[in-house]
Amino acid sequence: MGNPALDLGRLSRDEQFDLLDQLWEALSRDPKALPSSEPQKAELDRRLDDLEAEGPVGLTWNEVVCKARARQ
Repeated sequence: MGNPALDLGRLSRDEQFDLLDQLWEALSRDPKALPSSEPQKAELDRRLDDLEAEGPVGLTWNEVVCKARARQ
């Protein structure tokens, strides 16, 4: 593979996370770049079936934020 074009060890943790975010964003633009396996597709189908049967379950983002702020 040769020498890497970027020495990751010289990046700060924040810079590494930023690079990771940029890479993930670039990969996500093409759905074929990250294909799902058959078990992953089956799990997604199962979860969608559950959502259709039960409706949304869990907290809204505002509820999460309010609970987090209440703990401070």
